[in-house]
Amino acid sequence: MKQFFLAPSILAADFARLGEETVKVLEAGGDIIHFDVMDNHYVPNLTVGPIVLKALRTYGIIAPIDVHLMIKPVSDSLIYDFIKAGADFITFHVEASEHIDRTLELIKKNGCKTGLALNPATPINYLSYVMDKLDLILLMSVNPGFSGQNFIYKTLDKLSQVRRLIDETGYNILLEVDGGIKIDNIYQIALAGADIFVIGSGIFSYPDYKKIIYLISNELEKVHS
Repeated sequence: MKQFFLAPSILAADFARLGEETVKVLEAGGDIIHFDVMDNHYVPNLTVGPIVLKALRTYGIIAPIDVHLMIKPVSDSLIYDFIKAGADFITFHVEASEHIDRTLELIKKNGCKTGLALNPATPINYLSYVMDKLDLILLMSVNPGFSGQNFIYKTLDKLSQVRRLIDETGYNILLEVDGGIKIDNIYQIALAGADIFVIGSGIFSYPDYKKIIYLISNELEKVHS
């Protein structure tokens, strides 16, 4: 039976209580913490860095953390800083590195799992050159930069294409989708082939995280029925 993973995006959490919020959403059923890093250059927003990630680890967060770099360029020093701070995955966008293959090798060589992100308009042909170096592929279903945007449904076609590519090559790569995922569309996204679902406001805008994650999980269970 296919396993699904919920990745709450703490960008949508209450930053005044970030440690507490992270614990709460994990206890409610979250599997992976999605950690959005924005630079006000590659995307029009500015968020957090390695210090905040380290603070979460110091607070006691032991769940896997996927650091999603929406920055340009992706520097070696920043990769090192995030790995030292406690990242499990480091995911970056194809437009943000002049040498994608080298950046992936650097991440993997330093003991972290690799992810490559594609924006809605980014073609999937980039993937064919580096499939052997990837642990995760992230498809953006909104234009990156802000929480709370609506899901771009054209992403479902792209998702199906990437699912086929992964299955045909036989590599053990997780397929993640990020942006506008809510209880009313997660079933369609799962059917198209996603493994990991990044959800921000679709969880954190509700007062009861456990209840909304239970309802979301019920939608995913329908895929198995």
